[in-house]
Amino acid sequence: MKMIDIAIEHTGDTLIVRLCGELDHHQADTVRTHMESSLSAPHVRHIVLNCAQLTFMDSSGIGVILGRYKQIIPRQGKLLICNANETVHRLMELAGLFKIATLVKDEGEAMQHVGVLQ
Repeated sequence: MKMIDIAIEHTGDTLIVRLCGELDHHQADTVRTHMESSLSAPHVRHIVLNCAQLTFMDSSGIGVILGRYKQIIPRQGKLLICNANETVHRLMELAGLFKIATLVKDEGEAMQHVGVLQ
């Protein structure tokens, strides 16, 4: 079973989540738990999901992302996704994720989008 590495960083009211490895049904609970505990901070409004090192994702990963999106909507937050490879991007597109999430080029663009960087 492949593992996933999760790096989470708080910048202002934004949670930057960097995933490395495979986000499948074996890893979904781990990612969900890490993200939920970071979202427990009341000042967090936005999530930037950096998929640069994410090599694979299945429907369980989509479920994790949708669940966290539902957590930030009451906070008038945004979900931004950057650096997804072609395979992960295609899965997100097929799942309709880009109807609710904003696709940006990189973390810098994401931070500008949420107003953290000018």
